[in-house]
This record gives sequence, C-alpha cells and structure tokens, in this order.
Amino acid sequence: MKEALKKLELLFEQGRLSRRAFLRRATALGLAATLSPVLMPRQTYADTPKRGGRLRMGLNGGATSDTMDPGIQLAMMPQTLVYGTLANSLVEIDGNGQPVPELAESWEASADAKKWIFKLRKGVEFHNGKSMDADDVIYSLNWHRKEGTKSAAKPLVESIVSMKKEDAYTLVFEMAQGNADFPYTLSDYHLVVGPKDTDLASGVFTGAYVIKDFEPGVRAFCTRNPNYFKSDRAWFDEIEILGINDVNARTNALKTGQIDVMNRCDLKTVHLFKRMPGIQVMRQDGSKHFTFAMRTDTAPYDNNDVRLALKYAVDREQLLKTILRGYGRVGNDHPISVANRYHADELPQRQYDPDKARFHLKKAGLSSTTFKFHAAEAAFKGAVDAGVLYREQAAKAGITIDVVREPNDGYWNNVWMKKPFCAVFWAGRSTEDMMFSTAYAKGVAWNDTFWDHARFNELLVAARAELDEKKRRGMYVEMQRIVSDEGGAVVPMFSADLSAASDKIQHGKLAANWELDGFRAPERWWFKS
Repeated sequence: MKEALKKLELLFEQGRLSRRAFLRRATALGLAATLSPVLMPRQTYADTPKRGGRLRMGLNGGATSDTMDPGIQLAMMPQTLVYGTLANSLVEIDGNGQPVPELAESWEASADAKKWIFKLRKGVEFHNGKSMDADDVIYSLNWHRKEGTKSAAKPLVESIVSMKKEDAYTLVFEMAQGNADFPYTLSDYHLVVGPKDTDLASGVFTGAYVIKDFEPGVRAFCTRNPNYFKSDRAWFDEIEILGINDVNARTNALKTGQIDVMNRCDLKTVHLFKRMPGIQVMRQDGSKHFTFAMRTDTAPYDNNDVRLALKYAVDREQLLKTILRGYGRVGNDHPISVANRYHADELPQRQYDPDKARFHLKKAGLSSTTFKFHAAEAAFKGAVDAGVLYREQAAKAGITIDVVREPNDGYWNNVWMKKPFCAVFWAGRSTEDMMFSTAYAKGVAWNDTFWDHARFNELLVAARAELDEKKRRGMYVEMQRIVSDEGGAVVPMFSADLSAASDKIQHGKLAANWELDGFRAPERWWFKS
C-alpha cells in the first residue's frame, strides 16, 4: 500500500495527476490521502530571494524578423522578452494556474458574464515616466482590434463590444456573449499594456525591466526598472537574452557557463544533464500536445467508426516512451490537459486495442483501405518516427497506414489543413474555452479536423457564460467526452516542457501556462544567496 501511495505522490508532484484524481485513487486503495505530505501547504520559496546579478538566457525561436510588437509574438525569444521581461497584462497566471491581478487590482462580472468591471492598479508608471490609466488599457487592447491588424490576439478580443472608462482607474467591458473566462483571456501574452498614442513595438511598457539594446533574433539586453510596482519581483539587476536556435549550442553554452538558463532540452541527452554537477533540469507539465488530425469532411474520415478504429490502433504508452522518452503523459483523444481547471480525469483512458480497432473498421465497411498519414519534423520533433510506430501498431489490427514524409519547408501551408490525415503540434491554451474555441468550434480558422458537432457547439457557448463552477465543469467534461469519442483528432500524448539552468538559479512554484514559468522567469527568478 505504501508503494502505491508513493507512486501516486510522484504522479501528483509531476503534475500528471490532479488533486481530485489523487484523492479518488488513494481513497479507492483505502489510503489516508488527506494526510499525504504532497497535499500539504509548502513554502513558496526554497531560499530567501535577493537582488543582484545578470541573468543570461539562451532561447530558441529568435529570428531577424523579430519585433517587440506584442501582437505578433511568434516564438520563445520575443515572447520572453516582451511578456516576461518588459511588459505586464491586466491579469497574470500564478503557479497554481489561477488568474491573479496584475495591472488590474480587481474585477467583477454580471450574472450573465457579459459585463465585466475592472479596477486598475494606481501608481503604475511606464518606462517613459507616464502614469498608467484606463485610456492606456483601451488603446492597448484596441491595438489588436483595429482595422488591418495582423495581431494573433484579434480572435481573443473581437467579442468585446465596447470598452468604457468610468473613471481613470475603472474600465467596463461589454461582451457580445457571456465569457466566464474573460480574466484568463486578458492574461494572454499578446495583451500587454503600453502608453496611449505610442507605437507598442517600441518596447515601452510597465514591466520589471527596461530595454537597452535589441538585435532581433540575436540579443536583447535590459536593466531593472527602478520604479517597478511589484516590490517582490525583478530580483536581477540585468537580463540578457540570447537567440540560440540550435539545441546543441544551447546545451554547450549552459555546460560551459556562458548562459544561466536554456529552454527545450534535447530529450535524447537530458538524462546526462541530470547527472551533471551544477545543473538543474526543470519539468513543466502544461498543455502542449501532439495530434494526428483527420478531416471529418473527407471520406473515409467522415465515418466515426473509422476515426474510432484509428484511435484504438495507437499504442500511446509506446509513443510516450519512444518519442518523448517518458517526458509527458498519454493523451485521451481530446486537447484538455491536467494543467487545465476542468480536466476530465474521470473519463476512462482509451487503451491500445487492436481487436476494437478491427471491430470498428469492419463496422465502417472497410477492410483493405490504406490510410495515408502525412508527417514532417516541422510538425513536431519525432513526428515521422511516431508515424512509423503508428504504422506498426495499426498493422496488428489489420489497418494499413502509409507514412508520407513531407518536406519541412511549407508544411504548415501545404500539409496542415490540406491533407486529410496528418501530424500536428498544438501549444495548448490556458483555458478549455480558448482551446476548444480555437481548434474545435464550427467554422473557426484553425479547426483542423473540420469538425461540426451540434451538441458540442451548443455546450461551447453555454459553458463560456456559465458562472456556476459545478455546472460548468460538467459541461466541459461532457465536451471532452464528445471530442474523445466522436472528434476527428487522435491525441496520443502531451509533451512536458524541459528547461535547464545553473543550480545557482532559484524560483518558486513554476507556472505551467507557458514555458519557463509562463515566460516570467526574468521577473520571478533569482540567484541563490
């Protein structure tokens, strides 16, 4: 029994098991789950934070086309620079995955969640010395709403009907429909606040650090903001962010002490890092996942028995072990992870079952069909190998899969949402509504399975506006079941984010909404005393 409890505790610590699931499984085993030390409150900081030093970060995703425009942040380096270093949003996500006030002081919603009142924090200064007020917030959000905008955040804010300033520090939002997740939406890394009537690409914001030098894709250098409104953040004197796209180069830079932090460790060699003195490996189990997307508007994938056959034909555990080397968790054919509030851990986990796969294929009236599966490393690292494994697994069910290796160049333009069955990477989203609305709602631009389910669409609108937590959870559980049983995506695995740092780096509980503590490592971390 003790060994069973230890196993559950490990899964809980790794983020692979929710508190709810932990308690349920432990109770079923007759164990005193409520007394488990992993459920007890913990000290937030392992060490008393101190100020000083230069944090040197080696990150991937840098490009010469990078900009500090918050609307078009596409990769890790500019995202960390703007959102994690220079700027703030009205709301931020903490280490428990909860929305907490940042530039906002508080908020409240109407009963139908269509009207939201936000009280703004007073005494916040931009890097240029201007005091922040409601006009700045309105201007910054309209940056993503204006005609001709190229902002990736446009879908997040287009449901805002109006923004009205009640006074200098009070904003009233009117929504086209109820949205109980609106505070989460305003935590998005694009939706930072800059001064009114300025070019937001200038890098002038309210954040912990001030930009001093910016070479797109190469280097960014920042110094601490002496007027930062958070007294318990911004521990470093300076931040240096280096664009190092090659994982081997990032690894060597950390090994040799040229940098203090790197993201996206090589899964093939990360075990060597773990044994190396002076290096710590940090794991975040967030919402990043891989899918095998089927176009449900195209035969034979318009038949749900075909889709179920292909879902039962994949050995998720083997893929997790081989492709991700265990750094992740198996998926259940829906995109909601254990990091999400309403993850349906009560749903039965779909298992590899060649007999059930064969049954559903026969039920669909197919016996000799060959399924062409399109993949490239551009989809995700190991996508082609995953396809080969999938082919071998499906063969045991009498299913023939032909793996078509596509060029990396142009994959997202020429294969994704073009070919009827292909490998896909999703970073995930911080809320169920954002994920479902982006990729599963009828007619949205990134619905890559071209799925249209009446009950799901009905629940999507209803759950968005539901403020009763119990009712809302029930809706999202049903939606996850519908997607798992009837959706067009095989979701075999979720990938953990692995970063590494000098053991001189200290931090609190890591936020899992984005890499490196929700991109906020520069603001939240510090050097060990």
